[in-house]
Order: sequence, then C-alpha cells, then structure tokens
Amino acid sequence: MLAGVLALCVLAVLTLAIWAKSGVMHAEAGAWESVLTDPTITVEEHADAVVLRPAEETRTSIGLVFYPGAKVDAEAYARRLSGIVAEGSAAVVIVRPWLRLAIVDPRGLSTFTDYSPGTESWMVGGHSMGGVRACSAADEADALVLFGSYCAADLSGDQLPVLSLSGSEDGLSTPQKVADAREKLPASATMIEIQGASHSSFGDYGAQKGDGSPHIDDEQMNSTVTAELLDVAERVRSE
Repeated sequence: MLAGVLALCVLAVLTLAIWAKSGVMHAEAGAWESVLTDPTITVEEHADAVVLRPAEETRTSIGLVFYPGAKVDAEAYARRLSGIVAEGSAAVVIVRPWLRLAIVDPRGLSTFTDYSPGTESWMVGGHSMGGVRACSAADEADALVLFGSYCAADLSGDQLPVLSLSGSEDGLSTPQKVADAREKLPASATMIEIQGASHSSFGDYGAQKGDGSPHIDDEQMNSTVTAELLDVAERVRSE
C-alpha cells in the first residue's frame, strides 16, 4: 500500500517536471537586451533570480519581489519592471521559481530580499499564476501588486496597499474573472483595467495560447505599468 502511494507521488512529480519544461515561454531577445544595455540600470543574474538596481544608487528605500507567470522566463518581465528602477530608484528581484511554477515554490520572501539587504520596504507581486503565489506571500510584504491575476486567498480584511493591473483583452485572467475575485482584496485596493492589454502584454514573451489580441504597444504598456507602480511605491514610502 505504502509502496503504491510512493510510486504515485514519484510519478506525479516526474509528470509535473516534464510538463513544466515543455512549452516554455522565453523572453524576447530585444526586450531583454534593452535592459542589459540601459546605462541607468545594473543587472545581476543568479540561479534563483534576476536582480535590477539603479546604476547610481548604492541603497534603495523600496523593492519589489516579482513572480513570473507559469513557464515564463524571469527575463521576460525585466523591461516592464525597469521603469520603477530607473525612475523610482527601486530594487527589483524577479524570481526564477522552481520548475518555472511559482505556485509550487515554497521559499519565503527573505530568500530574494536578501539580494538587496539595505532596502527598507518590500512589495511583492506577480503575473498570472505568479500573482496567486504573491498573494500567499502578502503577509511578508508592505504592498501587493498583481499583473493579470487575482488571489485565491482572502485578503479582504488586510490593510495592505494593493495594486491590481488587468487587461481589457486578457483571454486568460479575463476582466470577468478579475471582477469575480475582487471581494478577496481589501476595499482600498486600486483596480486598473488597461485598455487594449492582453495577458501577454504584461511581459515580453510573445503570444500565448488562449489569450486575446492586444492593441496597445510596448511603449504605452511600459509607461502605464511604470506610472502605476511608482504610485503604489510612493504610498508605501509615505506610510
């Protein structure tokens, strides 16, 4: 009996590992290169994270730990998140989750905040399934940021600042799904639906099966995301 259960567990783990390695959505080379060559940003690549910091800052007052969507490269979010580094002097740590699935990664935020030990306040965020993982880590952070995502856990009683960015053309985390899960967020949560944005508009990894067709360009998306992140970062700083 026990041997049978163990065999099923091993099979489940192997199946998950194989699934996680198939259909990986890689970062678009041009977008990643633009961050690597940006003179205002320094990039550190580690086995478990990509770290972005202001080139002229030795200490940052605020940071963001960000979980990618399922099977999406960490580098695919670097350009979207680079604005708060360059304009907001923030540290950004993009997680490389186990099996490229943030939802199964049990590591606490300190694993990643340790990459910027001088940073005083930390936001946690994520895209799609990465946002679900961020919700479960919200009690370790000073703010929560969701990109095309929503919480499974009920955070409605928390006083945490929350920013939820969704896309009008998102075919996966649809506007209706985001609206249906609204009650799990604090009443004070800032809910922004970006017109023309699809699910994959929140990163630079190409089209995604089941998604809608975006009609917003990268420049508009970058500026919108940056502006909203700067706003929530300022709220955290002022509290």
